[in-house]
Amino acid sequence: MTQDPAARLIARLLALRYLPREDKEVRRLLVDAGFRDEVEQRLAASGLRLLAHPFSAHVGVALTRECESAVFEQNDAWQSSNLGLPKDAVALLVILWALIILPKRERQLSGETAQKEEQTEMFETVKLTPLAHEASRGIAENVLLEDYGKLLGGKARLQQFALPQLSRLGFIERKNKVIHEGPLLDLAFDYAEMAPRILQGALSDLLKQRGILRDVTLEELHNVEGS
Repeated sequence: MTQDPAARLIARLLALRYLPREDKEVRRLLVDAGFRDEVEQRLAASGLRLLAHPFSAHVGVALTRECESAVFEQNDAWQSSNLGLPKDAVALLVILWALIILPKRERQLSGETAQKEEQTEMFETVKLTPLAHEASRGIAENVLLEDYGKLLGGKARLQQFALPQLSRLGFIERKNKVIHEGPLLDLAFDYAEMAPRILQGALSDLLKQRGILRDVTLEELHNVEGS
């Protein structure tokens, strides 16, 4: 049987939910424009789109905007998740994304800016440097529970249900009572859409007060958005 590289890669993404950028087929996806076009066209034909942010260590797939209502709109109500996550777990996911991914992106932007003049490859295909891999930092679990436990159903609920569920789904990793970025956390939300909402919304002041986030301009957000 003739091998179909595009079909094989799509099948792996659907079955495994994410793949590292170092994967051989993913590397081809990022450097071969024709192959990427074919993969994206096939995904689009099934109501899906490729998730491949230039600063994320993994790639995945998500629903196209046109098909979201077919999945999330049920019985005149909009589901918060198609993964069985209750609303408080989704809220926790947003908070963890803001606490881990936004500061990480700042550190990556600083490193990318310093090396910009030396880059000769396309922005989307630049291999992640050690600086980018090291940019992600964890959040102490007790600090998270103290700050947000009462807002999200109580510390016990977060410890016993929400955090384990997010860990099983690959959004976070828990090591020695520290919450680290999982393979899917960076891909959980559309960065260009979500970052301005957080930076200009209710979480902004809290993050800046604690030194987690500096002032980030919308121009910087647009410059980093490459997918």
